Amino acid sequence: MQREEKQLEACLDALIVQMSSIKNSLVSFIYKLENEYDRLTWPSVLDNFALLSGQLNTLNKVLKNEKTPLLKNQVIIPLLLSPDRDEEIMRLTEGRVPVFSHEVVPDHLRTKPDPDVEEIEKQLSAEAARLTPEAAQKQVQCLNKMCSNLLEKIIKEERESEIGNLRQNKQTYNPTDTNALVAAVAFGKGLSNRRPPGQGGPMASGQAAGGMLQGSAGMAQGPMTMQSNQQQHMAGVSMAQGSQPGKMPSNIKTNIKSASMHPYQR
Repeated sequence: MQREEKQLEACLDALIVQMSSIKNSLVSFIYKLENEYDRLTWPSVLDNFALLSGQLNTLNKVLKNEKTPLLKNQVIIPLLLSPDRDEEIMRLTEGRVPVFSHEVVPDHLRTKPDPDVEEIEKQLSAEAARLTPEAAQKQVQCLNKMCSNLLEKIIKEERESEIGNLRQNKQTYNPTDTNALVAAVAFGKGLSNRRPPGQGGPMASGQAAGGMLQGSAGMAQGPMTMQSNQQQHMAGVSMAQGSQPGKMPSNIKTNIKSASMHPYQR
């Protein structure tokens, strides 16, 4: 009996340690959900769930260990019930149970679920037993299909959200190139006046155009000089042509002055 009692105490101590770890993890996770939800990321949530899952698996291993006595064979009997506040219970339960009275004992010492919950569990177990393997497989496939469609929609939404964020944050121009282009167009900065020599291509055509412009300027100056000389010559013979028969008299009068005479000399 003493050996069994020692095993039971050791098992209870191990269970208390495991439950304390699970409780601390739950408290930390709930605190993050309530106070740090704006900075909480999905990978962090998955890490917390993974931690809780590992702690629960460790607790199950402790319960299924060969050295662990069968706790379901143990009976817990309350020795003292009182409606008064118990400070020791308050300390052990961290303020969750202030009194150990007839009202709270059925809830805290219950080893089975509530009768209503137990009835619902029995109904679900009976429905699962009536299912054939084919029907169960169809339901599994239908559930997998629904999960796959939901996962595809979630992935699509994530991709569209990432693409939208990239479009908003992506810079579509280079400020350095833009500034250089504006400076070149507005102030001619960075542009070279020298042209590489060449016999053909745009430079040759440019030189030919320049020669044509110079030739045309010379031709324009030539006719202007000839026209002035012709006007002087025609002014000298206008009187003679007026007396000839069959010629129209000229109504144009031209004043000719010598080039050697200064216009201000008298």
